[in-house]
Amino acid sequence: MKSALQNTILATYDALCETLSGASQEEINTILFAGSWTAAQTAQHIILSCSGLPTLFAGKTEKTTRKADENVKQLDGIFLDFKKKYQSPENIKPAAIDYDKEALLLSIKKIQSDLFHDAANYDLTLTCLDAKIPGFENFTIYEWIHFAIVHTQRHTRQLKNILEEIRKS
Repeated sequence: MKSALQNTILATYDALCETLSGASQEEINTILFAGSWTAAQTAQHIILSCSGLPTLFAGKTEKTTRKADENVKQLDGIFLDFKKKYQSPENIKPAAIDYDKEALLLSIKKIQSDLFHDAANYDLTLTCLDAKIPGFENFTIYEWIHFAIVHTQRHTRQLKNILEEIRKS
């Protein structure tokens, strides 16, 4: 289970880095239309939503009294349904500024490295008590890592679409 999870972490964040790396500094900061995020803002949103996970895993936890992956199907249903649109919570909304591509890539690589390490070194069945996603019970470490993966996959797809549209115009 741990090595499969680690492989998925590597593949997911490599795909994100590859997509971002293939764009120019100018492209990643181009606004498609009023109210839309730039490719860089999309990457920053992923960074904001995933960079605190190692701290969460090191925080208060307890033994889980349910299946450790009970929320996985529901997370997949939310984040991998690309027809649905969602509003980002305020605390993980990226600022409307120009971002440096290399700094974004470094932050993404750090998240990848941290999640890879945490997947290997933590008891993935423990429930984290220091944070919660509205509408869900507290997640296990496994579910938080799965959240990071499917959330990143969703936004990597969005990033590809943004860059395609920019290149068409």
